[in-house]
Amino acid sequence: MPEGHTIHRLAQDYAARFQHSTPEVTSPQGKFSDSAALLTRTRLTSTEAHGKHLFLAFEADHWIHIHLGLFGKVTFGSAPAPPPTDTTRLRLTSTTAYVDLKGPTTCALVTPEEKRAIHARLGPDPLREDADPAAAYERIHRSRTTIAALLLDQKIIAGVGNVYRAEVLFRHGIDPYRPGRDITRDEWTGIWTDLVDLMREGVKNNRIDTVRPEHTPEAMNRPPRVDDHGGEVYVYRRTNQPCHLCTTPVRTADLSARNLFWCPTCQTA
Repeated sequence: MPEGHTIHRLAQDYAARFQHSTPEVTSPQGKFSDSAALLTRTRLTSTEAHGKHLFLAFEADHWIHIHLGLFGKVTFGSAPAPPPTDTTRLRLTSTTAYVDLKGPTTCALVTPEEKRAIHARLGPDPLREDADPAAAYERIHRSRTTIAALLLDQKIIAGVGNVYRAEVLFRHGIDPYRPGRDITRDEWTGIWTDLVDLMREGVKNNRIDTVRPEHTPEAMNRPPRVDDHGGEVYVYRRTNQPCHLCTTPVRTADLSARNLFWCPTCQTA
């Protein structure tokens, strides 16, 4: 499932190609046809992301709510658009560009009230200006649940996925099995600040890189990471490989139905 930086990047990409234009809106698959007919040739006024949720605003307070889920995919291209496939849920087309949405968990027309309800059930997003990290800490500090599980709870903090969870805990030397109530306010401030910086870089570069300059392949004279996900990381998907800092084999375990990665030597705090 895409992490929050990907959704914020998509919001920027939709805006760059379609904001203030009046695109043709269609649903070749047919599941969004009625809403597409209502929106087509109306102005797309803004785009917005909150965690893993994407919102496209059209005139008259119409919002498209998109959640990619595990299988959703967005493809941008230049006009003229090729013939759509029968799996395309939503297509926007202008004189210069097109974008196809396929396989999302959610693609729905929502009212402003419904949109506010979605925001209300989400935690603060490190990439949003209105984020309140103190609100997330208050929930974390009252919980006996592991900090690794809490970081994936979108009601507590929105947008963090498996990669950022594993990497930010490693970068701060925190045992992923520590209960949230044992995380100090200073530790949380460090985690939050790091997430803001890392995720902003993720939006800018459209990939996740989490290693510090002194631990890059060039600095350490080691081979670069080879992985479909790309990006240089400390522990994510590096099971049994030596930790870049201490050479202890990276461990993995199932936690909250996701694979957790950590270094048992570096993460003891």
